[in-house]
Amino acid sequence: MASFNLLLLPGDGIGPEVANEVKKVTAFLGSAGIAKFETETDLVGGAAFDAHGVAITDDAMARAQAADAVLFGAVGGPKWADVPYHARPEAGLLRLRKDMQLFANLRPAVCYPALADASSLKREIVEGLDILIVRELTGGVYFGEPKEIVTLENGEKRAVDTQVYTTHEIERIARVAFDLAKVRRKKVTSSEKHNVMRSGVLWKEVVTRVGKTEYPDIELEHHLADACGMQLVRWPKQYDVIVCDNLFGDMLSDVAAMLTGSLGMLPSASLGAPDAKTGKRKALYEPVHGSAPDIAGKGLANPIAMIGSFAMALRYSCGLTEAADLVDKAIADVLATGIRTRDIAPKGVNAVGTTEMGDAIVSALKRLT
Repeated sequence: MASFNLLLLPGDGIGPEVANEVKKVTAFLGSAGIAKFETETDLVGGAAFDAHGVAITDDAMARAQAADAVLFGAVGGPKWADVPYHARPEAGLLRLRKDMQLFANLRPAVCYPALADASSLKREIVEGLDILIVRELTGGVYFGEPKEIVTLENGEKRAVDTQVYTTHEIERIARVAFDLAKVRRKKVTSSEKHNVMRSGVLWKEVVTRVGKTEYPDIELEHHLADACGMQLVRWPKQYDVIVCDNLFGDMLSDVAAMLTGSLGMLPSASLGAPDAKTGKRKALYEPVHGSAPDIAGKGLANPIAMIGSFAMALRYSCGLTEAADLVDKAIADVLATGIRTRDIAPKGVNAVGTTEMGDAIVSALKRLT
């Protein structure tokens, strides 16, 4: 039986609650003889700041670098609103992404048939939706220099954020998108703003070349980012894989997330480049939702996005495709029975709590094996 080392970084708010439900799934997979998971736990975000004065310690980073996969809960909350900028809870996540060189963020948006009516859009718009947004994660305006606020001679302040991309950065994220499209519906949409941004001109040029020379069997189209956002609301099923830069990927993936009815449903993966010798990638997996401090500790959080993130870890870090499919099927089966947490429950329907949803998914796994 294969064995894997997982680092669990539950974080703040509802992070620890949903992380506990993943432990139930790993325990079941071990007892079923599918795979063994050795799990370590450490602090990140506000919890790490309270204990150590930083958003993540060097020791935790070393554990993350050594793990087969990192499972990340959520960080932040009003408690840490006034901590120094460099130590804010989100700095822990940014350091993980930067130090582990996790340049490719995968954000699936899948609408389960049982939840088509939970979306704010009409059923026919979202039913059967299955798209994947591939976001460049370590470049662009979030990391470009200069990044500063300066005081001018007249007393006014000026803020500067710099959008920077190189050919190499665009090539590698484009290849991730094309490779994923090969095993999906063979279509990639590249989204940028080449009409007003020079970085967009280079992005379109490089993605076009990579597609034409390396993936001639994959359909490629280009949509301006604002038009892509509009089309995601108008008719999202026209898309398969959408590849975009850090800024536009951040926005478009949140738009796509709400098409499914709840942020509590959606997982994500952040991947590094394959190791030249082993082929393994550094990787971090996290739910799309935040720390939700308003419901933290109440047992109300939806753990599906966290469990779905673990399923992505099974697929991309462990090579356990069948196990990943099994977890995804268990989630779909539970939803098909009508079990709902508060965020996805229709009016008048009694909702279950975090632990009850986790237990239901494990029970479904048992039935499927």
